[in-house]
Amino acid sequence: MPAYLLPLFGVLLGLIIGSFLATLILRWPQNLSVIGGRSVCDDCGHQLRAWELIPVVSFVMQSGKCRRCGAPIANDHLAIELAAALIGGLALYAAPRIEAFAGAIFGWLLLTLAALDVKHHWLPDRLTAMLALSGLMASLLPVYPALPDRLIGGFAGIAALAIIAAIYKGVRNRNGLGGGDPKMLGAIGCWLGWQALPLVLLGASVVGLLVALSWQLRGKPVTGDSMLPLGSLMAIAAFPLWLYQSADGGLFY
Repeated sequence: MPAYLLPLFGVLLGLIIGSFLATLILRWPQNLSVIGGRSVCDDCGHQLRAWELIPVVSFVMQSGKCRRCGAPIANDHLAIELAAALIGGLALYAAPRIEAFAGAIFGWLLLTLAALDVKHHWLPDRLTAMLALSGLMASLLPVYPALPDRLIGGFAGIAALAIIAAIYKGVRNRNGLGGGDPKMLGAIGCWLGWQALPLVLLGASVVGLLVALSWQLRGKPVTGDSMLPLGSLMAIAAFPLWLYQSADGGLFY
């Protein structure tokens, strides 16, 4: 395949992957099978046909509504499909072929974790473990960082947020971080290496401030009890760092 067509292939592949991820994000928290069973309308139970499952196209053709009952289709599906397509296109544009597919997997796993964290404040251990293991396996490719830096990143990420969580609880006598947040930062460290972890946290903090500002502008109060999905914020910061690191041939090395 010509190199200039790879990003387009990444977009198309991302749309397909995104359709599956949208289903997973919907069904997993409800303990429903992700693979088994046909897709149906969430309101009337209408069994969807193949042409009603084409990513993005079906949503647009049906004006975002069920063909049978007219109930609106959740915008989450469209957003996940478009985000996965963007991840696929950017990954296959930024890096050589094999490394690009690895980076796309990194982005798609981050997208899934981010969506689950936003909707359910849940970072499944199985998914963070998959993110960590795939990051360590990516060290077999001729890419930065090297395996030792990834291993240190995994341990350092978990330790850093675990220590912060313990200090916060000791001072405020309440939990400030979810149990999945340290594991997620450790999994990100298995991809980006320990050197990138401060930038991940800095980026997550900046995005968090922007989210809090948007809440205030919309009249939503922001207090010490307001819950921000740190896992999602770290995911938003981590993938652009991978893109920059890949395009630059090793940002931190």
